[in-house]
Amino acid sequence: MQLSDPHKRPRSTAATSSKFRYRAEFYRLLRFLFAGAVAVSLTNCHRPDPVAAGPPAPVDVEVAQVAARDVPIVKEWIGTLDGRVNAGIRGQVTGYLLRQAYREGSFVRRGDPLFEIDARPFEAALNEAKGRLAQVESGVQQAAGNLAQSQARLGKAELDVKRYTPLVKSRAISQEEMDNAVQSRLEAQAGVEASRAGTETAKASVVAAKAAVYDAEVKLGFTRIASPIDGIAGLATIQVGDLVTPAGAPLTTVSTVNPIKAYFTISEQEYLAQQRAGGGNQWAKNLELVLSDGSVYAHKGTFFMADRQVDVGTGALRIAALFPNPGNVLRPGQYGRVRAVMGVRKGAAVVAQRAVTELQGSYQVALVGDGNKVTIRTVRMGERSGSMWVVEEGLRPGERVIVEGLQKVRSGVVVNPRMSAADAGGK
Repeated sequence: MQLSDPHKRPRSTAATSSKFRYRAEFYRLLRFLFAGAVAVSLTNCHRPDPVAAGPPAPVDVEVAQVAARDVPIVKEWIGTLDGRVNAGIRGQVTGYLLRQAYREGSFVRRGDPLFEIDARPFEAALNEAKGRLAQVESGVQQAAGNLAQSQARLGKAELDVKRYTPLVKSRAISQEEMDNAVQSRLEAQAGVEASRAGTETAKASVVAAKAAVYDAEVKLGFTRIASPIDGIAGLATIQVGDLVTPAGAPLTTVSTVNPIKAYFTISEQEYLAQQRAGGGNQWAKNLELVLSDGSVYAHKGTFFMADRQVDVGTGALRIAALFPNPGNVLRPGQYGRVRAVMGVRKGAAVVAQRAVTELQGSYQVALVGDGNKVTIRTVRMGERSGSMWVVEEGLRPGERVIVEGLQKVRSGVVVNPRMSAADAGGK
């Protein structure tokens, strides 16, 4: 009889069978993965070689021919509209505003009242000046009377001297009487001179008094502020009851807007070119004005003047043009583009603008050459004329350029070109 070890635990039959079952499933999984890997390897080994791909089909594009035509050289500048005359209305005297006599934004005629200032202080000053004038005029009359008296005394003294002269020789009168007559004549002469000086002083006082009256009348007239020109009156910057002073801001502005003035600046090179072409009157007879909404103003403008000097900072010269403005449709402060035809370029090579791409400041076109092969060519562009663009260098009339499908091509590819209906013949 074998005795069992009391320290040794008996092995469980259920645990042993579970261990063998897990091991069997693990080996089964390994066999399955190995079989799958072998199958994939065999499949790859027997896969047939791919058939070599053929050349890509030509890309469909639209092309247009480079055309030769006479192109008008059109220039555009940013312009600002302003009144031909802008009169800032200011108060000339100090006083309180009693009345605004016009409707803001309305058309006013020369002489129409705009504002009225309290005139009572100026009426009082005028009356005082008139009183002073009357006073000095009476002083002139008094001085004239004094002069007449002095001249009469002088006449009597001269007669006495003439009468006493032979008498003193015959000793009919004393020498003292003769000396007294001579002295009286000298005093009379001095009195005449003094009276004459007083008369001149009185006359000068009259002139000064008349000037004071005129000044008072002018200041009284300044209490009625009228428009100096025909034009559109702007908003009032002062209200009834405010104090008007000559040093204050303009009360309003009246602008003559028919014709209206358009200011724009041209470069010094453009100015020299138009001078060689015959001056501003040659190229600026029929100026066009493109308004801010893109519409072209119905009336043509004409060259008016060029500024005195070229701006040394920008090298630009300010130009003014006049545009008819019936109905006062255009107003000062509006912006627009002034357009002028500077000349005509004969036989210029032109291409549709949509055929040109810009890349880092340079211009390129996709040219379709022999065998419908594409070549990317760098070109130098000139002026624009409508939807066309003048080519300065890089293309010749008759060559074909891609206008539709540029994003699908590159240099060296073959394309299937068809003539664009919109750009056929460069039209």
